[in-house]
Amino acid sequence: MAGLNWLAARRGKAPALPPHLATGLEGEDAAYFFLTRKGYRVVARRWSVGNLPSDVDLIAWQDQLLCFVEVKTRTAHDATAAEVAVDSHKRNLLRRLARQYVRQLPQEIPPQVRFDVVSVYLVPGQAREFVHFENAFGWNEQRRDWE
Repeated sequence: MAGLNWLAARRGKAPALPPHLATGLEGEDAAYFFLTRKGYRVVARRWSVGNLPSDVDLIAWQDQLLCFVEVKTRTAHDATAAEVAVDSHKRNLLRRLARQYVRQLPQEIPPQVRFDVVSVYLVPGQAREFVHFENAFGWNEQRRDWE
């Protein structure tokens, strides 16, 4: 199947992504530029490791601090904020991925790590809106500001 998708992409007829996936990718791209403008140095996008079923949307350095960033994108301001979708299961997956990423760094002493959430609102007809939760959660479970 991957070979057929590759061939279709080469011919300019790549299969269209489902709308929710396309929205998510657009939000991740927007968050990448948002963080870059804030002075972050993004070093990985959609980073994953084979034995875990998820990925880290963005990994970036803010000075000496390594930030693992989960991006949540919405096309409307619903009753529930986008960041609420980062539930305990997702936080635990992100922690496991972060451990794997830090282990593969060449540094002898691991860097300080922070977990961020960026909510991106791509509401049609409106300017893009970003809500950045720095240090949204840590290595241990605690109550979130938005919960």
